[in-house]
Amino acid sequence: MTQTADTEAITSLVRDYINAARTADEALMRTVFHPDSTICGYVGPDLFSAPIEEFHEWNRGNGPAPDVREEIASIDVAETAASVRIELENWTGHRFTDFFNLLKIDGKWWVMNKIFHMHE
Repeated sequence: MTQTADTEAITSLVRDYINAARTADEALMRTVFHPDSTICGYVGPDLFSAPIEEFHEWNRGNGPAPDVREEIASIDVAETAASVRIELENWTGHRFTDFFNLLKIDGKWWVMNKIFHMHE
């Protein structure tokens, strides 16, 4: 893949993430995150650090976020590794900044780690 093709594939993956958030489509969300991925950030004063399965559980309980709006602030690609910054507004009333670390495995991009900031 070229740098442009990788950026397009990563953008498509982020769009799947957003569409999964809007619809609470767990099967689609699982195509974004590698099964071994992790999540870390603060929810208020409490550190949330866990395997991605706990994010899937949160998503399941949180339900659809049909009004979420996103901006892909940056994508940085270095052949098989990448990072993405996403600004999210109104994920069921919350505002987040997400940082994704991605890895290309057998030609497919996967989010391996999500670090987030939940804005007040």
